[in-house]
Amino acid sequence: QVQLVESGGGLVQAGGSLRLSCAASGRTFSMYPMGWFRQAPGKEREFVAGISWNGGSTSYLDSVKGRFTISRDNPKNTVYLQMNSLKPEDTAVYYCAMYYRRYGSSWYPRGEDPTNWGQGTQVTVSS
Repeated sequence: QVQLVESGGGLVQAGGSLRLSCAASGRTFSMYPMGWFRQAPGKEREFVAGISWNGGSTSYLDSVKGRFTISRDNPKNTVYLQMNSLKPEDTAVYYCAMYYRRYGSSWYPRGEDPTNWGQGTQVTVSS
Protein backbone atom coordinates (compact mmCIF):
# COMPACT_ATOMS: atom_id res chain seq x y z
CA GLN A 1 0.00 0.00 0.00
CA VAL A 2 1.36 3.39 -1.00
CA GLN A 3 1.64 6.13 1.60
CA LEU A 4 2.29 9.74 0.66
CA VAL A 5 2.94 12.12 3.56
CA GLU A 6 3.21 15.85 2.94
CA SER A 7 4.92 18.34 5.22
CA GLY A 8 6.20 21.90 5.14
CA GLY A 9 2.95 23.82 4.99
CA GLY A 10 2.22 26.78 7.21
CA LEU A 11 1.45 30.47 7.43
CA VAL A 12 3.60 32.91 5.47
CA GLN A 13 3.33 36.54 4.43
CA ALA A 14 2.84 37.50 0.81
CA GLY A 15 6.17 37.50 -0.98
CA GLY A 16 7.55 34.78 1.26
CA SER A 17 8.61 31.22 0.51
CA LEU A 18 7.80 27.70 1.62
CA ARG A 19 9.10 24.30 0.61
CA LEU A 20 6.69 21.41 0.67
CA SER A 21 7.93 17.83 0.93
CA CYS A 22 6.18 14.58 0.16
CA ALA A 23 7.69 11.37 1.48
CA ALA A 24 6.58 8.16 -0.23
CA SER A 25 6.62 4.60 1.03
CA GLY A 26 5.19 1.28 -0.03
CA ARG A 27 6.29 1.28 -3.65
CA THR A 28 9.45 1.92 -5.59
CA PHE A 29 9.18 5.69 -5.61
CA SER A 30 11.78 6.24 -8.29
CA MET A 31 9.65 4.39 -10.85
CA TYR A 32 6.72 6.80 -10.82
CA PRO A 33 5.88 10.30 -12.02
CA MET A 34 4.70 12.60 -9.26
CA GLY A 35 2.61 15.73 -8.96
CA TRP A 36 1.24 18.44 -6.70
CA PHE A 37 -2.35 19.65 -6.62
CA ARG A 38 -4.11 22.22 -4.47
CA GLN A 39 -7.61 22.99 -3.35
CA ALA A 40 -8.70 26.38 -2.07
CA PRO A 41 -11.88 26.83 -0.01
CA GLY A 42 -14.96 26.66 -2.19
CA LYS A 43 -12.95 25.74 -5.29
CA GLU A 44 -12.18 22.57 -7.18
CA ARG A 45 -8.87 20.83 -6.78
CA GLU A 46 -6.38 21.98 -9.42
CA PHE A 47 -3.11 20.70 -10.79
CA VAL A 48 -0.07 22.72 -9.75
CA ALA A 49 3.03 20.87 -10.97
CA GLY A 50 4.20 17.51 -12.26
CA ILE A 51 7.50 15.72 -12.73
CA SER A 52 8.65 12.63 -14.62
CA TRP A 53 10.17 9.62 -12.86
CA ASN A 54 13.74 10.88 -13.33
CA GLY A 55 13.06 14.59 -12.96
CA GLY A 56 13.87 15.23 -16.60
CA SER A 57 10.49 16.73 -17.46
CA THR A 58 8.28 19.07 -15.49
CA SER A 59 5.03 20.94 -15.98
CA TYR A 60 3.31 23.80 -14.16
CA LEU A 61 0.04 25.62 -13.77
CA ASP A 62 0.42 28.90 -15.66
CA SER A 63 -0.17 31.02 -12.58
CA VAL A 64 2.78 29.46 -10.70
CA LYS A 65 5.33 29.36 -13.52
CA GLY A 66 8.48 31.18 -12.53
CA ARG A 67 7.54 31.08 -8.83
CA PHE A 68 7.20 27.36 -8.02
CA THR A 69 9.68 24.57 -8.71
CA ILE A 70 8.99 20.86 -8.46
CA SER A 71 11.90 18.51 -7.89
CA ARG A 72 12.56 15.03 -6.56
CA ASP A 73 15.23 13.07 -4.70
CA ASN A 74 14.71 9.43 -5.64
CA PRO A 75 17.17 7.93 -3.11
CA LYS A 76 15.20 9.77 -0.40
CA ASN A 77 11.80 8.81 -1.85
CA THR A 78 10.78 12.46 -1.67
CA VAL A 79 9.30 15.03 -4.02
CA TYR A 80 9.45 18.75 -3.27
CA LEU A 81 7.58 21.89 -4.21
CA GLN A 82 9.60 25.06 -3.69
CA MET A 83 7.20 28.00 -3.59
CA ASN A 84 8.59 31.53 -3.87
CA SER A 85 6.93 34.93 -4.16
CA LEU A 86 3.81 33.53 -2.59
CA LYS A 87 0.51 35.34 -3.07
CA PRO A 88 -2.71 35.22 -1.04
CA GLU A 89 -4.35 33.38 -3.94
CA ASP A 90 -1.90 30.51 -3.39
CA THR A 91 -3.70 29.76 -0.11
CA ALA A 92 -4.96 26.18 -0.30
CA VAL A 93 -4.50 22.65 0.90
CA TYR A 94 -1.67 21.15 -1.15
CA TYR A 95 -1.75 17.48 -2.08
CA CYS A 96 0.98 15.19 -3.28
CA ALA A 97 0.09 12.71 -6.03
CA MET A 98 1.64 9.58 -7.51
CA TYR A 99 1.01 8.12 -10.97
CA TYR A 100 1.49 4.48 -11.88
CA ARG A 101 3.14 4.31 -15.28
CA ARG A 102 5.41 1.89 -17.09
CA TYR A 103 8.88 2.05 -15.58
CA GLY A 104 11.21 4.28 -17.55
CA SER A 105 8.42 5.97 -19.47
CA SER A 106 9.09 9.56 -20.46
CA TRP A 107 5.52 10.47 -19.52
CA TYR A 108 4.97 13.23 -17.01
CA PRO A 109 1.73 14.62 -15.53
CA ARG A 110 0.02 17.70 -16.92
CA GLY A 111 -3.19 17.61 -14.89
CA GLU A 112 -4.35 14.01 -15.18
CA ASP A 113 -5.96 12.32 -12.19
CA PRO A 114 -3.32 10.44 -10.19
CA THR A 115 -3.37 6.92 -8.84
CA ASN A 116 -2.67 7.87 -5.23
CA TRP A 117 -3.10 10.98 -3.09
CA GLY A 118 -1.48 12.25 0.08
CA GLN A 119 -3.52 13.65 2.94
CA GLY A 120 -2.64 17.28 2.21
CA THR A 121 -0.88 20.14 3.96
CA GLN A 122 -2.30 23.61 4.53
CA VAL A 123 -0.59 26.64 3.03
CA THR A 124 -1.89 30.05 4.09
CA VAL A 125 -0.51 33.25 2.59
CA SER A 126 -1.44 36.47 4.37
CA SER A 127 -1.58 39.82 2.62
